[in-house]
Amino acid sequence: MPDVIDIAEISIAVTRKAVKNVHLSVHPPDGRVTLVAPRATRLDVARAYAVTRLGWIRKQQAQLRGQAREAPRRFVGRETHYLWGRRHLMQVIERDQKPAIEVTHRTLRLIVRPGTTEAKRAEIMHKWHLATLHAEVPAIIRRWEKRLGVKVAGYFLQRMKTKWGSYNPARRTIRLNTELVKKPKDLLEYVIVHEMLHILEPRHSEKFTRLLDRHFPAWREARGELNALPVPNLETGY
Repeated sequence: MPDVIDIAEISIAVTRKAVKNVHLSVHPPDGRVTLVAPRATRLDVARAYAVTRLGWIRKQQAQLRGQAREAPRRFVGRETHYLWGRRHLMQVIERDQKPAIEVTHRTLRLIVRPGTTEAKRAEIMHKWHLATLHAEVPAIIRRWEKRLGVKVAGYFLQRMKTKWGSYNPARRTIRLNTELVKKPKDLLEYVIVHEMLHILEPRHSEKFTRLLDRHFPAWREARGELNALPVPNLETGY
């Protein structure tokens, strides 16, 4: 279990690992704060460091509180859904046929059998989101493998609560949040490039920042846009 330090009514979970530097993070959606420190770090030293970053912590938490949140989805007619950053109104069509989803300019048609439950509709949407991402991700990875001179062993799609993506250096694989299907495609590309650059530099170091500046100059704008867009309602499952 991690240690916990309390500073100005903010609880910070402190974990010691085999790392060289201290990593302080504020996690969506509720602004939970964690601090990862080298194994030999004393708790009072970790606390002193967190105190110097108190203003930054409060700023990050305020941004998360002000961030728009998606209302829980019930998968009914006239409900708003997003695909690649564009707003679509759902139209539910009940037919005695295999479930399907059709996308028009402003409409997302969910075709289901009569009596299909909300949970089943959610499952149909989730599978469609996965298929939609699988249709886009491989080409982006191949394109950036050539540009960066790296090789990705594979990728996975997963519903993630605190990250848009992650990289596993032991397996050389990347993991992507399925919520990215709702964001503009250039933001999906940014997350993929970000994780692929960890092949060249595992840490969020100055070198990593230089790599981002070189290969994806608009990364700061992409990150800001990604963090400003509506986030999912994580308390209601998919």
